[in-house]
Amino acid sequence: MDHRPNDKGSPYMTLLLLALALLVAPTRPPAISRLTRQHDPPPPPIPPDDSPFQRAADWDLLAACLRAGLPVATAVRAIEVPALDHVAELLALGADPQQAWAKALEDPETAPLAVAARRTARSGTALAQAAAELAARMRADAGDRAEARAQRAAVLVAGPLALCFLPAFVCVGVLPVVLGLAAKFLEQ
Repeated sequence: MDHRPNDKGSPYMTLLLLALALLVAPTRPPAISRLTRQHDPPPPPIPPDDSPFQRAADWDLLAACLRAGLPVATAVRAIEVPALDHVAELLALGADPQQAWAKALEDPETAPLAVAARRTARSGTALAQAAAELAARMRADAGDRAEARAQRAAVLVAGPLALCFLPAFVCVGVLPVVLGLAAKFLEQ
């Protein structure tokens, strides 16, 4: 018997190497572990947005709550405006609306609503209309302020551009014409 090594390789050796590769190779986690929620830390709390658009959205929400028939105290509590927490508590306790809205008159953001609420103390529907109008006015004012800032920026950008282009215009456009005319008049 001839004990020469097999040139084609041993099938057992191939199977052994394949099994070793499967044992050593990194595996993907099972599909169920990818579907389950990992224990991530909770997201940081979102800071309150004090933009005029947020305040207008608050007034729109107040108007919607009042139109839906909620009592004024519950509707004010629903919009979660910190300056109106005291008002909501007093109204829930049955305080006079004139007295309950007095504290809100001190805050410039809530003063227009407080004036409207004191004026329409008898009807939640009238306060809903006033809150909706206040929201629309706040959005319009914010849009006007944004447009004014954009126009001011355009004016401020024009200054440096004029300082850059005006000397070039004079040197390239005006000076050759003036020198040409001066040369013609001096020849005569």
